[in-house]
Amino acid sequence: MAEILTRRDGAVATVLFSNLPKMNAVTYDMWRAVPETFAALDADPAVRVIVVAGDGDKAFISGADISQFEKLRGTADAQAQYNAAVEEGYLAPTRCSKPVVARIRGVCMGGGLGFAASCDLRFCSDDSVFRMPAARLGLGYSPSGVRRFMNVIGAANTLDIFVSARKFDAAEALRMGFVSRVLPPAQLEAEVAEYCAAVAENAPLTVAAAKFAAQQWLKDPAERDLAQAQRKVDACFASADLKEGRSAFMEKRKPGFTGR
Repeated sequence: MAEILTRRDGAVATVLFSNLPKMNAVTYDMWRAVPETFAALDADPAVRVIVVAGDGDKAFISGADISQFEKLRGTADAQAQYNAAVEEGYLAPTRCSKPVVARIRGVCMGGGLGFAASCDLRFCSDDSVFRMPAARLGLGYSPSGVRRFMNVIGAANTLDIFVSARKFDAAEALRMGFVSRVLPPAQLEAEVAEYCAAVAENAPLTVAAAKFAAQQWLKDPAERDLAQAQRKVDACFASADLKEGRSAFMEKRKPGFTGR
């Protein structure tokens, strides 16, 4: 069954793309489920970090489910509807106030590569394989989607992976800056869990303010909401968490942040 699953471990939630027979290819219904899944996790104060992963050990996401293209993208209207659902899926991690970490193992191609680019951070196993095959399928890739890649890996690397449609490995993904860390497959899940647990212990208002500010600087000047970014910083300085952080530092203990 192709579906989006959600699992929780303390303050860390995992969004799992599950379509094992097709290497976690994303169906139309899965794309439509992504925004509401992220919105629910973002609204839950018990969740502080979100991990995105693929079900099983063979693929993160192999792309969109191409078997649906003829039926669901066969006309101009159907194509527009399908593309809108995909774009809303891509935007879900960026609209989330909490850090979103992609845990990539195995195949990460097409729509999976695009979704990973929408996440805040990416960790991968050293046997991961990446590809943007749009040019081999004759698909047009949206300008906003191309920009998301440029924000992560720059213009030259983006153009390279799009026009060549070539496969590249974890080492090259690290060189490009697409991933932050490359790990042995057996260590990937534990390392990501350890990292996310550490992030979850930090002050939520500070984390959210940093993510929001970073997002503003990636936008065109006219679209930036720097006033809201400053308000989020001001909220940190007015918070009970700031007092807790100072007290914990002076008392040499671990702080207990509440997000207030």
